[in-house]
Order: sequence, then structure tokens, then C-alpha cells
Amino acid sequence: MLNKTALFGILSALLLGACSEPQQSAPAASAAHSPNTDKTYIVATDASYAPMEYMENDQVVGFSRDILDAAAKSQNLKLDFVNAPFEGLFANVNKGDSDIALASITITDERKQQLDFSEPYFEATQMIVFNEGAGKNIQSFADLKTRSVSVQAATSGDLIMQDLQGKQSTQIKRFENMPLAFKELQTGGADAVVGDSSVVEHYVQQNPDAKLATVIDPSFVKEQYGFAFRKGRDDGLREAVNKGLAHIRNDGTYAQIHAKWFGNKQDGASAPASAASQ
Repeated sequence: MLNKTALFGILSALLLGACSEPQQSAPAASAAHSPNTDKTYIVATDASYAPMEYMENDQVVGFSRDILDAAAKSQNLKLDFVNAPFEGLFANVNKGDSDIALASITITDERKQQLDFSEPYFEATQMIVFNEGAGKNIQSFADLKTRSVSVQAATSGDLIMQDLQGKQSTQIKRFENMPLAFKELQTGGADAVVGDSSVVEHYVQQNPDAKLATVIDPSFVKEQYGFAFRKGRDDGLREAVNKGLAHIRNDGTYAQIHAKWFGNKQDGASAPASAASQ
């Protein structure tokens, strides 16, 4: 018959052995934070933002798509790109209907409260575009205070116009996408358009007969684009995308893609986000 001292020693040994078991499962726990290379991840994008992301022959194309695609391939990740309205992208990601949102999304403190972002992959600013004949009357952002301005709803252009004219201003004309905002200007329904510089520059270059002029106001801050993920997502997908972005910067792929879409321009409105800005 065991005495109390012997029984206590046996129980202590059993307890210590049981406590040490979870340590053996540590490798499995860390593996759970690596993305699934057998899965195809869904990328939701508002493909109406040429040259960043737009539709061509029923396929999503553009600078942003090429950058994410290259970063993902460097990490052996498979992606499927789906076109969707911008206003629903954030809710889509947070509900799990898509894994990544791609739409030239400006990284802001407010958006960081509801989404997680990749490292920045592009730097831009806002730009005003208007008919050349109105140039003498539109020389700065302040000149839009009492004018009708078309924007894409819920974008940075919409937000800064709300700051200038007020959230309830009837002079702000909101559209589902930038092509409709540009059309409003061309048909005389708006005095100007405010939008991301990369998109405005591309539109002006593609429509030389429209006789358009542009202004970047000194008050417009630099904006950085990022890919968006569900807040708190912890399966390693965002980390893999960031690793991929670093990889394509280091091996020259990023520079090749940037030159494909923007030539060798590195300054001002269409500059890549620098390593320092990350």
C-alpha cells in the first residue's frame, strides 16, 4: 500500500508530464498562420479606375492587379479577381465574401479601424480636372467652394469635397465610378472632377480632344494605396502579401510593372510608394 508521500510524488510526475504535452504541438500552431497554397483567394476590385484596375476583354487588368498578382505568385498563392462596386468592397471583405480588396484604396487612420492593410504599394494625390476654358476661374481647390463637382462616391475625392463644401452640399455629384464622373464633366453637368491623380492623368492623356486642364492644389496630401483585408485576419495571408511585395521590389519586378504602366516617371502624382514610406 502506497504511503501519502509516494502517492504525492506519482501524482506530481503525472501532472508535470501532462503540462509538457502542449509544447509538442507548437509547430502545428505556427503552421496555422501560413496561408493555404492550395486555395484560390478571392480578390474583389472596383475595376473602373484605369490604369490602376479596369476591365479589358472581360478580365481585370491594370497596375494594381499586376502588382498583387506578382507578389502573390512569388509566395505561391493563387488569386481570382472579381469586379464589384467600390461602396461594397469593405463590407465584402469583413463578411468573408472576398479575401482581399483591391481598388486603389487609400490607407487612412479611419479605414484602419475597420480593415487591415498591406504595406503601401503606390503613392498618389488628388487632382482637379476641368475644361480648359474654365482655367482662369479654377486655379486652386478653394475655387471649387461654390462650384458643382463630380466625384466617385466614398472615395478620397468625395471626402475632401465634403470638407470643402459640407456633407450635405448639393453641389457634390456622386457617381458609382470615375468614368461616369468624367462623363458628367464632358456633358456640362459639372464644373470639375476631383479624383486620384493616376486616374485623372490617364483620362486626360487618353482624351486629348476633350481639351482638359488639371490642377494639383498644394493642400492635397500624398496618399498611399494598400490592399485591404478583414480586420484581425490571422491566417498569414496579409503577411504573405507583404513578403511578396518586398520580394518584387528587391528583384526588380515592381520597377518593370511600374514602367509598363507609367513609363519611367518616378516623381509627383504617379510615383511608387518608397521603401521609406512603408
